[in-house]
Amino acid sequence: MTLFWYGLAAIAEIAGCFAFWAWIRKGASAWWLVPGIGALVLFAWALTRVDTAFAGRAYAAYGGVYIAASLLWLWSMEGVRPDRWDILGAIICLVGAGVILLAPRSA
Repeated sequence: MTLFWYGLAAIAEIAGCFAFWAWIRKGASAWWLVPGIGALVLFAWALTRVDTAFAGRAYAAYGGVYIAASLLWLWSMEGVRPDRWDILGAIICLVGAGVILLAPRSA
């Protein structure tokens, strides 16, 4: 379920932030902020569903997921294909996120 919650959080955060981007940078209507704020609330709620004892660890591991999801957004929504450096960076971040989230720890 962790991957589901991180995936939902990433979609919601990127969509919410894009609503603000569209309003400020692209001159879209301020009405874009209504679903944008709703998406950001969904993002925050989804991160609380991640099964880890500490919020900071959940947020740190989420960073890798966010980076990979942002590059998917770049490609699918903005039509710019990530280059090999983007992909390498995302892989490094996802490996780091996995280490943070899955490392064996004593209580």
